[in-house]
Amino acid sequence: MPHPDYPKVSIITINFNQTEVTCQLLTSLQKVTYPNFEVIIVDNASVKDDPDPISTRFPEFQLVKSPVNLGFAGGNNLGILRSVGSYILLLNNDTEVDPGFLEPLVQRLEADSSIGMIGPKIRFHHSPEIIQFAGYSPMSGITLRQHLTGYRQKDTGQFDEPGETYATHGAAMMVPRRVIEKVGLMAEQYFLYYEEHDWCHRIRKAGFRAWYEPDSLVFHKESISTGKDSPFKTYYLTRNRILFARRNFRGGEKLLSLIYLGLIVTLKDSVTYLVKGQFKWVKSVIKGAIWHLTHFRKLKTNPGL
Repeated sequence: MPHPDYPKVSIITINFNQTEVTCQLLTSLQKVTYPNFEVIIVDNASVKDDPDPISTRFPEFQLVKSPVNLGFAGGNNLGILRSVGSYILLLNNDTEVDPGFLEPLVQRLEADSSIGMIGPKIRFHHSPEIIQFAGYSPMSGITLRQHLTGYRQKDTGQFDEPGETYATHGAAMMVPRRVIEKVGLMAEQYFLYYEEHDWCHRIRKAGFRAWYEPDSLVFHKESISTGKDSPFKTYYLTRNRILFARRNFRGGEKLLSLIYLGLIVTLKDSVTYLVKGQFKWVKSVIKGAIWHLTHFRKLKTNPGL
């Protein structure tokens, strides 16, 4: 079938001080069987690694250098603005893909215009028989808790039924351009963490569905063991879960969520780190919560940021 019969897919990935890891992803993308796609790599102002070898080794792909670190949301937005595809696939640079992973995603979106966001089955790269993602349970309107379907289970085909999911995984998610034109780009105020959940919430609110497509397969290099914690990560997780509630909840649900996240969870996390003697983490938790006291009006007057 000629290429015009295949809608163009724009694959966007972010590089930050991980040129070799990114190149491993690009090597896997060279083997993709879908005949009509572009790849845009956004370098988020890497300071410890030279991104130029990406262009040298993969001249068929486009490298965009940001002069500043725009974070996950901002970097992806920059890539989206440079893209031309009918479908936008945001793909973590620490993934590798099955050669035929694009066809099922595109076919599903072409067949069902009610789907606004779609994600593949994700398995761990270093334990390729173990599932990381086969869908999301609904998110609690107070605690923000939700569960990954199939997480850490051996893949025996038990999650091979496609269907609607509450959200897609941030490591690999495809969105039609027409949906982005309706709901807008990712909210850059998050910088890191929760921005994909915010985007999915807005897409669902606009009347679209999120979909899990198991015939598409991606391998993620995130460790099966609990991810490494850091004061940096703790700060953004603390700040952004409260930010998510402020942006997306209303009325009593919002009030209860802010009490739970801003007071109970913040106090619990602070005490936990304090008992462990991890004082930098305590500072990060408090700093993440206090951020909202100094950015309250900015959020209200710039709800789309």
